[in-house]
Amino acid sequence: MTIPRDPAREAARRELSKRMYHENDPSWFQRALDAFWDWLGRLFGTAASATPGGAVGLVVVILFVVAVLAALWWRLGTPRRRPASAAVLFDERPRSAAEHRAAAEAHAVQGHWNQAVQERMRAMVRSLEERALLDVRPGRTADEAAAEAGRALPAHADRLRAAAREFDDVTYGGRSADEHAYRRLADLDRDVEDTRPALAASATTTAHSTRQGAAE
Repeated sequence: MTIPRDPAREAARRELSKRMYHENDPSWFQRALDAFWDWLGRLFGTAASATPGGAVGLVVVILFVVAVLAALWWRLGTPRRRPASAAVLFDERPRSAAEHRAAAEAHAVQGHWNQAVQERMRAMVRSLEERALLDVRPGRTADEAAAEAGRALPAHADRLRAAAREFDDVTYGGRSADEHAYRRLADLDRDVEDTRPALAASATTTAHSTRQGAAE
């Protein structure tokens, strides 16, 4: 007896759908991976056919692009991530300049340069507040402190701005400080400590000129 074509096809489909025939089939992950490699192979073949020199030329182009990207990364470093709004310089617990300097030196001894830079910047700004060259103002940022201090100590204005940028870079920009950066900031802190403010120097000069004119 001959079975019609359609019922025979349906019977074969049901038979082949049984689990016993699929026990050794690859998993869905393996099938997806095979499909990916097939797609990648076709893509590579298409690119190789369009590149002078074929596959070798394509490899040369890829290596060149990777080398350029590596050189740019080495030259520029990790991209800076600036916060949407600058965070404040000090935390909620007030400390003296001496306490901040001690904390900075303790971090420096351990090689924790980011924290050392942060504490030394805070020490310098707190020292300026203790000398009444800056008003004690909660919420001040490093950039604001540098700008205000630069007006009182114009000889150090550029270094103060650079120190504020260093503080922002290590605190909010994802950069890493090193010993050289800390020593540079520590030198600035000492120089600022030894510098008389411009207003005081100007007042002294004016008073001296007034006394000299009166004597004449």
